[in-house]
Amino acid sequence: MMKLVLAADTAANAFENGSTGASAEHGEDLARIGDMAKMFGVTLRTLRFYEDKGLLNPKREGTTRLYTRRDRARLRLILLGRKVGFTLRDVKHMIDLYDPKGPNTKQLKVVLDKSEKQMGRLLKQREALDEAIDDLTKAMDTARKALASRQPVAANG
Repeated sequence: MMKLVLAADTAANAFENGSTGASAEHGEDLARIGDMAKMFGVTLRTLRFYEDKGLLNPKREGTTRLYTRRDRARLRLILLGRKVGFTLRDVKHMIDLYDPKGPNTKQLKVVLDKSEKQMGRLLKQREALDEAIDDLTKAMDTARKALASRQPVAANG
C-alpha cells in the first residue's frame, strides 16, 4: 500500500484505457461513472458512496460525474486498502496525508504503522482459518469412515 500511496499521482498518469473521449480544459483524460465502474469492477452505488465519504472528488459537467487520473489512482488505493482489510476511515487518512510536493514522511510512518497492525490481525485470522480447516477436515474424515462402515460391500460376480 505504501508504494502505491506515494505513487498515486504518478501511477495515475500511466493509467491505460482511462480515456473515454471526454477531456478537460488541459487535455486531461476523464472517465464517466459507468466507465469507472467497469474499469474497476465496482457498482455505480459504490462510486457514489466513496464520493459521499470524501474519498473521491469527480469533476461535474451538469449532472455527469467525470473522474480524473487522480480519482482513478485514489480508487485503486481505496480498493487495495479494502482488500487488505483497512477501514475506509484508515484509507482516507492515509491517502489524504499524501503531498505531491513533500517528502511524505508522516504518510509513510502512518502507512507502515497501520500496515503492521493489519498484518498482525490478518495473520491471526489465517491461524484461526487454518485451525478451522483442520477441524472440518477431521470431521469430514470421521463422517466418511462412519458412512463407509454402514454401507454394504458390493459382491463380486
